[in-house]
Amino acid sequence: MLDGLRRPIIAAPMGGGPSTPALAAAVSDAGGFGFLAGAYLSPQRLADDIAQARRLTDRPFGVNVFAPVRPPADAAAITAYAERLAPLARQWDVALGEPVGGDDAYAEKVDLLLADPVPVVSFAFGVPTAAVVDALHDRGSEVWVTVSHPAATAETEEVGADAVVVQGMEAGAHRGGADDADEYALLPLLRLVAAATRLPMVAAGGIADGPGLAAVLAAGASAAALGTAFLRCPEAGTSAVHRAAVAGSGDTRLTRAFTGRRARGVVNEFMRAHDGAAPAAYPHVHQVTAPLRAAGREAGDPSVLNLWAGQAHALSRELPAAEVVDQLTAEAAATIAALSHRLPAV
Repeated sequence: MLDGLRRPIIAAPMGGGPSTPALAAAVSDAGGFGFLAGAYLSPQRLADDIAQARRLTDRPFGVNVFAPVRPPADAAAITAYAERLAPLARQWDVALGEPVGGDDAYAEKVDLLLADPVPVVSFAFGVPTAAVVDALHDRGSEVWVTVSHPAATAETEEVGADAVVVQGMEAGAHRGGADDADEYALLPLLRLVAAATRLPMVAAGGIADGPGLAAVLAAGASAAALGTAFLRCPEAGTSAVHRAAVAGSGDTRLTRAFTGRRARGVVNEFMRAHDGAAPAAYPHVHQVTAPLRAAGREAGDPSVLNLWAGQAHALSRELPAAEVVDQLTAEAAATIAALSHRLPAV
């Protein structure tokens, strides 16, 4: 699939609303590769999104699925965190969610993708079993797996994956590798992964303009996965308050405060107040804070929202997705051409 792209740009899957069939279709139609985010959707809603994307484009697109994560070890820490947030919930006149676990209907979503195949299925938070990979291959789907540490490529190769999505710590939203504590910057991670595997690489993390795209291609990536760069596009389902934060120049930070899994977002009051107390407990913390976040989103108040964004969010553009693809590709080509003059052949 990567070899056939006219433009080496992938719309990274963004769960929770920003990824839409319209966004995936627009990026694919522009010569890139669109993705639907399966996270947080019911299997039926995911099936509906796949059907809608097919109505909007005849180009290939993919679906991302969260693999099951290890259960948290400290139930008392989850209870203590909920108690810490209780006064804020009363202030917002909402009841905190129940700190329940779950696997985001993983098996049901895999079954859906076996029954109704798409060209690419990507996985985050963990590595699918070889049996799942083989079954998806039998249906004609490629399998991509997200890694955030060089050593993670070994298991990815063992199960028969077709490509690795190499996610640096600059990336917005959740850490996509199995271990959310990994803190490799994208460029060194690309080179280390390239030394460890022959699988094609998709680069993810802090890529928001043409020079950034050129840099990861030079570092060995076959394409770049951009998420934050598409958040302000009209096709994205990004909320108004989230769009405003992405358009600003605020600093970002990795935090567990909103979901219990480390994720990068624009720093706000909730993050400052509660980051140090949040336990490593996904999806339990995600469930606890969901009503607070929903209330803040409805009120247009960024203080309690998870404003996911990569480190380069200030470079994002308020343009249709196809124009983002076109502009970044042209800028990358110009960057590479300019470098050819600065680095003459030896």
